[in-house]
Amino acid sequence: MLALSHRDLAALVVAVCFASGLNVYATVVTLGLLARSGALALPEPLALIESWWVIGGCAAIWLIDFFADKTPGVDLVWNVLQTFVRVPAAGLIAYAAATPLSPAAQLAAAAVGSLIALAAHGGKLAMRTTVTASPEPFSNIALSVAEDAIAIGLTWFATHHPILAGAIAITFVAAILLLVRLVIRGIRRLFRPAGKAFTT
Repeated sequence: MLALSHRDLAALVVAVCFASGLNVYATVVTLGLLARSGALALPEPLALIESWWVIGGCAAIWLIDFFADKTPGVDLVWNVLQTFVRVPAAGLIAYAAATPLSPAAQLAAAAVGSLIALAAHGGKLAMRTTVTASPEPFSNIALSVAEDAIAIGLTWFATHHPILAGAIAITFVAAILLLVRLVIRGIRRLFRPAGKAFTT
């Protein structure tokens, strides 16, 4: 069983928090099964993830998520509601992983983990809002499958190459923030002429 160094654990948590922002249930199931198979040794505070009850419960909700996330209209409502699950869950994972550190460092880890998950979830929600406007369901299904694959794949990859997986997650976060910034700039430019015309 692979025991992680503090640096590798931090990188693993970054990747897992990003994956949780996409699909926390798939992430927990994958992480739990990997831990039970001996692929990695989770810190004691995260040992609960290895419980069959937790794995089974998350798998059951993941089944609901699988269909809800691929139905146009329903997926948007579902993802909005999941904001209150994915982000706090990522924060709890980061907080538990930082148990050996000081309480202040644990809170900082939880905040960073939550923000990473929020970035992933926000990017997913923005994409889903755009795609839902399309009348055909195939784009929703394709996007949902891709998100699930990234969540599972990144979690698995993080157990083998945590530093690289963490770097990939940070790159995704940076790309999402850049896209958000470009969208905000575009909206400002769109409404700027109207504002000037209104003032004159």
